Amino acid sequence: MAIAGDFLVIGSGIAGLRAAISLADAGRVVILTKADPRESNTGYAQGGIAAAVGPDDSPGLHASDTIAAGDGLCVPEAVAALTEEGPRYVRELIEWGAEFDRDASGQPALGREAAHSVRRVLHARDATGREISRVLWQKAAAHPSVTVYDDALVMSLVRARTGECGGATFVGRDGRLQQIEAARTLVATGGAGQVFRETTNPAIATGDGIAMAFDAGARVVDLEFVQFHPTALSAEGAPRFLLSEALRGEGARLINEAGEPFMTRYEPAGDLASRDLVARAIVTEVARTGAPVYLSMAHLDPDYVRRRFPTIARACREAGFDLAIDRVPVSPAAHYVMGGIETDLHGRTSVSGLFAAGEVACTGVHGANRLASNSLLEGLVFGARAAEAMRGARSSAPSLGATAAEPIDDLADSGRALPEPFAMRDLMWRHVGLVRTADGLRDAGLQLAAWRAAAASRRRAAPGDREARRAASVATVGFLIARAALRREETRGGHYRADFPDRDDIHFKRHFADVLRT
Repeated sequence: MAIAGDFLVIGSGIAGLRAAISLADAGRVVILTKADPRESNTGYAQGGIAAAVGPDDSPGLHASDTIAAGDGLCVPEAVAALTEEGPRYVRELIEWGAEFDRDASGQPALGREAAHSVRRVLHARDATGREISRVLWQKAAAHPSVTVYDDALVMSLVRARTGECGGATFVGRDGRLQQIEAARTLVATGGAGQVFRETTNPAIATGDGIAMAFDAGARVVDLEFVQFHPTALSAEGAPRFLLSEALRGEGARLINEAGEPFMTRYEPAGDLASRDLVARAIVTEVARTGAPVYLSMAHLDPDYVRRRFPTIARACREAGFDLAIDRVPVSPAAHYVMGGIETDLHGRTSVSGLFAAGEVACTGVHGANRLASNSLLEGLVFGARAAEAMRGARSSAPSLGATAAEPIDDLADSGRALPEPFAMRDLMWRHVGLVRTADGLRDAGLQLAAWRAAAASRRRAAPGDREARRAASVATVGFLIARAALRREETRGGHYRADFPDRDDIHFKRHFADVLRT
């Protein structure tokens, strides 16, 4: 017997929880979460949440910074929704009990991060995402109409004969394949960093939402734009822990092996240039010197550093470094996907009854490169907007003005063995990572297509196979990223083509969408 609900929310990050809270008084809400309910990309967001709440700030100024970082591809209406509605939702979090850092006067202490023109980033020490998750979970759990299934891996979205999305199938902790029927389904599964070998994302971030929506016929857009965070801990034997941009916002410097600050050699904004520029500068400096680069806070007050960044300091200490004194080795790692499931400004996708919000979705708000600390705000604003639409009229097709490429054919059965996750992630890092070329992208695309076929074959034979679902997600999302990156013959934002190093507004100042052939 199928589980029934009025609304299905897939994912337990900021977008999914904010939507569930708004939906709770309109019907029965079922939340499916892949691991522990509090395990999501939101919880790993150290840096903060940006909003125009300071006396020297405004939504218009925040919008200008967002559009500048987006490198010509932001959708202005989406940016306006984010920046104008953001302060209201941040104040709502504070009313609900979010404990953001305060200054001496008791007002929220605002930090500055790269590419922001003023201080506008609220922090809860260096664990902002976890604090927001705590508040949202507490709020959602208070509603008796909200039911949570944890350790629930969604295998596929269900489409009715009419073409509408009618829910999803999932495998729970007992290993049984089950189905949830719902009139409205929200995909809020977060990112896809685990598609790459080097990433700051948790192990659960395998791109499931993008893959399952694509398989269900939804359009995906802008997947070539992947943000590689410039400063992940890069020490042998240590996890790729994120060293937040807030460190550089508070004065940390990038230095080379000789101890020289080098960022102004490449960018006028130096250490506070946008993430894509800093990441490429690091790669260039490593190639120039043949040695690693480091993040240093040794010129700052050590007590302040340890007090301001306790979580990061503890992670560095566990890896053998004192954040306040030592130079800490860093290198770029996959961090955030700007593209995703194409939606309008209320989360509607091209499949009726199916909605998406948060990192898994693409409203065009980030353009080609996300402004630091806009991701948590996006989850709040567009999670709430999606809930509003889910409570109301039926879905209609989104319009980003995206150019539709030739549809991608469905997959025939394959007798190949299930692909090994590390092999796929390694291939993606080498050929579809920070530096891309046509030859590497073509080779990767062909291999990923074969792996995608093998994973699809296994899934058809065993619909409840968790490993096949993971492999299918990584192969599908990897294939879509490689395909999109090969098509865009220019360099823009998070997409860098060594064979096309210049931005080309004449041919490529537009969005491209992919869809499965039906």
